Amino acid sequence: MNATLATPLTAADRCDRCGAKAYVRARLHAGGELLFCAHHGREHIPALKGLAEIEDQSDQLHDETPASAPVDER
Repeated sequence: MNATLATPLTAADRCDRCGAKAYVRARLHAGGELLFCAHHGREHIPALKGLAEIEDQSDQLHDETPASAPVDER
């Protein structure tokens, strides 16, 4: 992948399938791009392997803490 084209996905980038936060970008060789959440990325990436450059940032899921995570006050 050409690193100059890679831009991090942000919270504003949404899955084209369900609207959840996007973690996977598929830049189509024919032009355009598709964005997927981690779930839909795993579902659709195999079919897109030869048709697109895939940028998978789903490893960020392990680094994120939900904003509504309960606070342990023990």
